[in-house]
Amino acid sequence: MTVLPNSPHARDIATVIHPYTNLVKHEEQGPLIIEKGDGIYVEDTEGNRYIEGLAGLWCTSLGFNNERLVEAAARQMRKLPYYHAFFHRGSTPSIELAERLIAMAPAPMSKVWFANSGSEANDHMVKFVWYYNNARGKPEKKKIIARQGGYHGICVSSGSLTGMAAMHTGFDLPIQNILHTGSPHYYHHGAEGESEEDFAARRADELERTILAEGPETVAGFIAEPIMGAGGAITPPKGYFQKIQAVLEKYDVLMIADEVICGFHRTGGVFGCDTYGIRPDIVVVAKQLSSAYLPISAVVLNEKVYGPIRDFSNENGVLATGFTYSGHPVPAAVAIETLNIYDEMDIASHVARVAPVMQERLHALADHPIVGETRGAGLIGAAELVRNKETRENFDPSVAGYCNDRCLDHGLILRATAGTSVAVCPPLIIEEDEVHRLFDRFKLALDDTWDHVNRERLLAAE
Repeated sequence: MTVLPNSPHARDIATVIHPYTNLVKHEEQGPLIIEKGDGIYVEDTEGNRYIEGLAGLWCTSLGFNNERLVEAAARQMRKLPYYHAFFHRGSTPSIELAERLIAMAPAPMSKVWFANSGSEANDHMVKFVWYYNNARGKPEKKKIIARQGGYHGICVSSGSLTGMAAMHTGFDLPIQNILHTGSPHYYHHGAEGESEEDFAARRADELERTILAEGPETVAGFIAEPIMGAGGAITPPKGYFQKIQAVLEKYDVLMIADEVICGFHRTGGVFGCDTYGIRPDIVVVAKQLSSAYLPISAVVLNEKVYGPIRDFSNENGVLATGFTYSGHPVPAAVAIETLNIYDEMDIASHVARVAPVMQERLHALADHPIVGETRGAGLIGAAELVRNKETRENFDPSVAGYCNDRCLDHGLILRATAGTSVAVCPPLIIEEDEVHRLFDRFKLALDDTWDHVNRERLLAAE
């Protein structure tokens, strides 16, 4: 979409910095401006209609026109449009939401701290982990290990946890006390003849060696997405989290589950932790908590972590951290209504019915000439684009970008991730016929990309 200088949207080029955008290209071409939404569809300012196959940014679980969520926000706005959580104060929606989150958590939990995005929540999770170990008299135990290819946000510490070089370059990240261990992507990192379980054991051994090299007395936590989202919808190899957690327990290292994308039925379980048998000490949630209708996130702590924090704050006189909008009553009310809708429509059963259809269509793409691997669980997955299926050599990242653009041509919005894959993550409300429509369009985009690759090869040979 090109925005001409006299367009009513031309000012966007001059005034808005768009995240994850080539700014020069953006100024030359202009943005795709989405005007409205309906169910799993969105429409741009030129009247083009798209299946939103990534649920916005992995988040709009209930689609783009849920009136109950709109009304929940309006009711709360009329009743109490804002209040804070400072100085022993609060609001009914934030308290009710905290109780709901503790009741549905994948492991016994004690307290909830609210923020406004996954990035903010993970940034504050780091503060809590550091505070916890200061409270225990272990001031050296501060290092947090994340994974290469993992995504945990873009604030200073959460951006440091993110294991992607592009998120660090030019921003002076990562900061001190943030480390990275190997990716769990078996397709690319498994050795020849190595089983998934052996690969998982090797990754667990690598983690243990890192902890020992750093000194167990300095390592505080390990953070992981159950399924890596922005890193390419990478599913864990068999036995991975069981082996990882055995290492963490051995060295008194907290298990931190980043459920920002996976939480609330995306992977088939209520949480990704349920799907993969993770026993977290801390859970971070956002996105589908409110179906993204309003910004809200949460850090959920177990009593082992919260107890020392409580006692230490008493010694200090105050827990001196928080945001103006922590526990904002309007997003909290929308999140409560989101959870109510999940329960009333039995979203778990719906996902259980629709997910096998999506996974079948996704895995059928593995036969396509440029697809090397398909992977996923529940209603999330990706197709990895490769130049050579035998060697698993990826294309230049521009090819995934080209496929992404061809999806738009066919009325579909997906996302090129990690420069190698195209991810699928539709709203949870998607129906079987819509799944087929989505993948029919995806297949057309892959065919276009195959033709493009062959044309490039012919040109290079001339």
